[in-house]
Amino acid sequence: MGISKKVCLVGDFAVGKTSLIRRFVYDLFDDKYLSTIGVKVSRKRIMLPSAEGADAPLTELTMMLWDLAGSEEFTQVRASYLRGTAGALLVCDLTRAETLESLRSYADDLWSVSPSARVVLAANKQDLVEERQLTVEQIEAAAADLGAPFYLTSAKTGQGVEAAFYHLGRLLLA
Repeated sequence: MGISKKVCLVGDFAVGKTSLIRRFVYDLFDDKYLSTIGVKVSRKRIMLPSAEGADAPLTELTMMLWDLAGSEEFTQVRASYLRGTAGALLVCDLTRAETLESLRSYADDLWSVSPSARVVLAANKQDLVEERQLTVEQIEAAAADLGAPFYLTSAKTGQGVEAAFYHLGRLLLA
């Protein structure tokens, strides 16, 4: 019998939250943009060591992945979606600098209703090198400010996606 945890993906519209979930859960990518309305919930089971060390027994973790619509204002609806969240992937878009700046308010909103939630920062669209507006140093600074590990991800290529979700999973079991 495994453990089940609620995980939310939060960030501005069009940063790639839905695409990251599709890549992680189904190993698929679609570049047609479909705006999420409200929330969509997916599930993914992963096996993680229950403690540090190579010979640690594995624990089955079911991540209930809540894909929240991007929105600037913190509403009662979003507060109710965030309630009970064990962990979150805070997602920004490397090609839009302003999406990194708003992660602090998403994190604060999350922690106001789920104070013990663990977070990982995912700087997405890392494959779009020419359009990049954010540096690794800027991502590092934002992650340090949030007390969070960070990953450069690409839902399109899959780079960093599994690593980011698995790191969050390990934080949820710690």
